Amino acid sequence: MTELSPIKVGVVWARISGLMDQVGETCVRTSFSSVVRENYDFAIGLLDARGRQIAQSRRSVPSFIGTMARTLQAMLEKFPIETLSDGDVLITNDGWLGTGHLNDITMIKPLFRDGRHIGFIGSIFHTVDIGGAPSPSAKDCYEEGLNIPPSKILIRGEENPLLIDILKANLREADETLGDIRAQFAAYHICAGRLFPLLDEEGLPDLEAFADEALDRSEASLRRAIDALPDGTYRDELTADGFDHPLVIRCAVTIRGSELAVDFTGTSGQIEHPVNSPLTFTQAYSCYAIKCALDPGTPINDGAFRPITIAAPEGSLVNPRRPAPVWGRHLSGHYMPPAIYGALAQVAPDKVIADCGSPLWNVYFKGRRRGAERPFVKMFFMNGGHGARPTQDGPGCLSFPSNVSNQAIEHFENQTPLLVEEKALVPDTGGAGRFRGGNAQRLSFRNVGETPLTVTIRHERVDNPPRGLLGGEPGAAGIDLINGDRIPAKTQTPIAPGDVITFQTPGGGGMGSPVDRDPQAIRADIASGLVSAAQAKARYGYDT
Repeated sequence: MTELSPIKVGVVWARISGLMDQVGETCVRTSFSSVVRENYDFAIGLLDARGRQIAQSRRSVPSFIGTMARTLQAMLEKFPIETLSDGDVLITNDGWLGTGHLNDITMIKPLFRDGRHIGFIGSIFHTVDIGGAPSPSAKDCYEEGLNIPPSKILIRGEENPLLIDILKANLREADETLGDIRAQFAAYHICAGRLFPLLDEEGLPDLEAFADEALDRSEASLRRAIDALPDGTYRDELTADGFDHPLVIRCAVTIRGSELAVDFTGTSGQIEHPVNSPLTFTQAYSCYAIKCALDPGTPINDGAFRPITIAAPEGSLVNPRRPAPVWGRHLSGHYMPPAIYGALAQVAPDKVIADCGSPLWNVYFKGRRRGAERPFVKMFFMNGGHGARPTQDGPGCLSFPSNVSNQAIEHFENQTPLLVEEKALVPDTGGAGRFRGGNAQRLSFRNVGETPLTVTIRHERVDNPPRGLLGGEPGAAGIDLINGDRIPAKTQTPIAPGDVITFQTPGGGGMGSPVDRDPQAIRADIASGLVSAAQAKARYGYDT
């Protein structure tokens, strides 16, 4: 067995991490969709021959990092490695095997070097269109689009014509989705062409020795961080807006030595609306929250997740049984970090943040462009305010726990018959505290086309705003409007030509008592327009 020095591990880690970023940029530069090209709603990951995730591109979406290795194991149950050839690529978008819903496509290619299998390169990307009629009223996952079971989309380097035909026949935006799929193929080619020379230069026959060292070191680092906390069980619960009635998420974090367990027993049961979060997604965002809080500086890989156990009752909102609708699974899954942080705040208040203006807000616009044969469907992301931090205010309009980026307004307008009339920070929407929550944003879209459009909304934090922490006040709740009138936050709504639809995202929660805020910071808030003089007096007792 090859033994590697700490310096050697560091050098190889830096080179492989850099390679993953290069491969990720290939996806971005060759992709067809703005969701990959501008929102960076994708991930690239390198796994060893045993299917352990070693590294990923820095722009990877957190949930994708936490699910890829589990998806690979499900793929290998159907296609054992001895049945795979150089040039094969496996694909699935099954929500229970992958990232939680059908819109995320996972593809993984086995890497063969001189005829010997040495690992896998994988990718996940979000496709706006996966067929079907996904909506907030969906009652099961069959309504939500095309389910691709683990299959071969490339067979010895050639596209599987049957699978390609199925995709073309079921998607409104088939060219865009297939373009993104082929962009992943290009990325795999770049990876293999640069990984093998890298291993030669470092004197490594394969990835195993490096993976053993890197994963063990990440595991040891997180174990030290957990072990520094006092043993015990710490609890929190929060209320999600839900549909017909609010939903409860209960969380118990138990620390025993260097082990940490999260249990969601007591959480509401699954419902017949598409907010259920499959266990893979729940696990991914739970582990990510813990890593960010306790050990943010060391590499993220499968080793970093070994000290953590995630449990959720089967049939619950965060571990639903098939065929529960899961299209908007982030509307529950993104609540994992605030629930865990609410519990950890009792024992590690300097390592957590207040609630953010998430779950992530996004909307789907669907309709017809002038002269187009097929309808279009486009998505727009918008971020609420970030929760306040232990020593700093929360930034405005910054996503957490997801990390998708904004899309250029001009590019979006060029793709749709919509005009963005407003995109602005909203004063007085960040929760007051010693450190203030990030401000919300407001966006207004006017239908400038000649035909009605349909907008699909799936928003949370409208009835139950982001909470403050450790004495901080909540951020402002979100608001959805058409022509100035309130509309439900989970609905499909027509917008006629000339109509204006407006979304105001939630603000982040504050941290610490407002009476402890530095007067100089309050004056800066007023000068910047983030806080009005009236609110400064009402919330902080500050009189100009």
